[in-house]
Amino acid sequence: MDGFAKTDTRLPAYARLRDTLTGRISQGEWTPDAPIPSEARLAREFGVSVGTVRKAVDGLVEEGLLERRQGSGTFLRAPSFNATLFRFFAMRDTDGSLPSIPSSQLILRSVTQAPETAAAALGTRDVIKIVRLRSLSDQPVLFEEIYIPAERFAGFEKLPETELGPLLYPIYFERFGILVKRATDEVSFGAASDLVAQKLRLGTGDPLAIIERTAFDIEDRPVEWRIAHGSAAGFRYRSEIT
Repeated sequence: MDGFAKTDTRLPAYARLRDTLTGRISQGEWTPDAPIPSEARLAREFGVSVGTVRKAVDGLVEEGLLERRQGSGTFLRAPSFNATLFRFFAMRDTDGSLPSIPSSQLILRSVTQAPETAAAALGTRDVIKIVRLRSLSDQPVLFEEIYIPAERFAGFEKLPETELGPLLYPIYFERFGILVKRATDEVSFGAASDLVAQKLRLGTGDPLAIIERTAFDIEDRPVEWRIAHGSAAGFRYRSEIT
């Protein structure tokens, strides 16, 4: 078991292995494009049974870090919930169908000092600020201000704009080795400022839905805070209680 990371030796083998594999994921050793080593190979590497490996991998699947693909193997789960803010807005194309992936217009990227709320969420004032407008079918839906720690995303502000697609979480992982594991959204309501009204084609003072999101990496450290503004007229919220 020399290959285990420095973990609490009182933990069972599968838990120590799970923590070791988590460390490899955080270091960017695997990508979503190729399967991780087989359970048999990992068992040989760490000198444990296949059952121990399976239990460790099952734990990471339950946590959402890995996913099993029938007939293909086990893969790193690509962060895919970057667009989920749009679930709050009932937007449809003219034919009644759901729109495709939201487009993104980059307005600003700069190294700056975070406002108080972002600094409190991220634990630092030294950030990179990203401002962008998100649209569905050419209709502006969300005006976003995003803050990420400058130390962990050094150079993000200099990336060619052609490399920045509508989804940021894959870029966080591919370029900076930061995998977003979870995010919390807090919804409130307010009135549109002149700037937000202009960007969303609203009137100043029109009602807004305001969504504040904090995203966390696999070690549960905050890696992004954003505030998104959208028209309250299109806002929808649905909760299923079972």
